[in-house]
Amino acid sequence: MPRKATPKKAAAKKSSEPRKSGAGAKKTSAKSAQGKSVEFLQKPSCTSCRNARAYMEKRGFDLHFRDLDKQRLSAAELEELIGDRDHRKFLNTRNELYRAKNMKQHPPSRAEAIRMMSETPNLIRRPVIIAGGRIVLGFDQNGIDGI
Repeated sequence: MPRKATPKKAAAKKSSEPRKSGAGAKKTSAKSAQGKSVEFLQKPSCTSCRNARAYMEKRGFDLHFRDLDKQRLSAAELEELIGDRDHRKFLNTRNELYRAKNMKQHPPSRAEAIRMMSETPNLIRRPVIIAGGRIVLGFDQNGIDGI
């Protein structure tokens, strides 16, 4: 004999149905970015890049990819990208070269950092997300939601 649903199970089934819009509907906190065009600089094997990509695709961003291993950024592109921002924020603190040169304690000059990032793309903090003049570094959900 089939068992009847308990009140808890019935409530769970009821709550899994899609909500209808109207006075009693809950608003979601995530912003919809349906079709918003974004330049996404990445390394496909990078976990932060994959997580950010999934997060952004789920929200409907139109991502335009650039693989930093195959299409390296030139020193001029890095200079333009960094602009008047602090160049140290663009350095990947998990990178072997960053740790070997103790860049946390002895940060490189802007020119030296740009030269090293153009020669060693793994030294660039990833992903680099560019949209509407804004730049988000790494998988920063709040930064992405603010685009």
